[in-house]
Amino acid sequence: MKNISRKQIAWLNLRHASEDRLDKAITQVVNAYNKFDLPKYWGSGKHASADGTMWDLYEQNLLTEYHIRYGGYGGIGYYHVSDTYIALFSHFIPCGVYEAVYILDGLMNNKSDIQPDTLHGDTQAQSYPVFGLSHLLGINLMPRIRNIQDLLLFRPDNRYRYKNIEPLFAGSIDFKLIERHLRDMLRVVISIKKGKITASTILRRLGTYSRRNKLYLAFKELGKAIRTLFLLRYIDEIELRKTIQSATNKSEEFNGFIKWLFFGGEGIIAENVRHEQRKIVKYNQLVANMVILYNVEKMTHVLKHLSKEGVIINKELLNGLSPYRNSNINRFGHYNLDLEKVIPPLDFGIKILETEKAK
Repeated sequence: MKNISRKQIAWLNLRHASEDRLDKAITQVVNAYNKFDLPKYWGSGKHASADGTMWDLYEQNLLTEYHIRYGGYGGIGYYHVSDTYIALFSHFIPCGVYEAVYILDGLMNNKSDIQPDTLHGDTQAQSYPVFGLSHLLGINLMPRIRNIQDLLLFRPDNRYRYKNIEPLFAGSIDFKLIERHLRDMLRVVISIKKGKITASTILRRLGTYSRRNKLYLAFKELGKAIRTLFLLRYIDEIELRKTIQSATNKSEEFNGFIKWLFFGGEGIIAENVRHEQRKIVKYNQLVANMVILYNVEKMTHVLKHLSKEGVIINKELLNGLSPYRNSNINRFGHYNLDLEKVIPPLDFGIKILETEKAK
């Protein structure tokens, strides 16, 4: 960027860029994206998926940890991605933390117009307390769990026996314990809703198994009931399995897309301060979301132009598209800032298909 030095950019980052301001900028981009017609063909906005990808850090760093699953030193960028492909929220968490601890924070902190009520993830995105807490928060947790055939179900009462699926059950749910501590559980939920405490803070405190922690045991019993109901639906409904698979695939695609955009410094976060590391992850998410917004705006104009030329554009064709396009993006070269250039406003009113054709 001509006429701008690295020192000036560093000064702007330190004095004017904060995590809160980056989150507000991300929210503005998501809201603009949500006004376009094209993303509505990819999802309803009521589903979101959470997944993490490892970011490399310098090994000579007290904040760096070794991740056994990824096989390297660094931290985890944890993203909540809407079923319309846009990323709603991001975290930068240590490698040693169970990802399920942070899965609810993304929806609680999401201030955009896209407000999902169903959350998908992988095996690391679930546990009994997470199922229980998400249910009380009004969030449908529907993860893709590895080795699901090894999971056991729980009866509402030991008196019940089932003719064909009895081997799948192990023990019963202590509803009396749930009833006894329900008021305390609801107090926790209200505190999270009002922003007095984060869901991750509660889950960290509940994460250590202890028979003296009755609140943990109550959330665990509730989680057993909710996960049993989910597993029964998962076994029975093929459409539910397809929905979960589709949502989690979008998260994995986003991880690849966001890594493609983080091309400087050999893909290593060079900062040694945690809040600066978190800002870099949010900078990267902001850039990714802006590229996604740019792609959707250009795709909308091209599709509308093709439709006017007589090319048949149908719903099935639009469903198969994706905004994770990078062949049209130039990552390298000179970028000239012309602050006096007149930029035409985004045209949100373009409808690719007429209402009658869409039906």
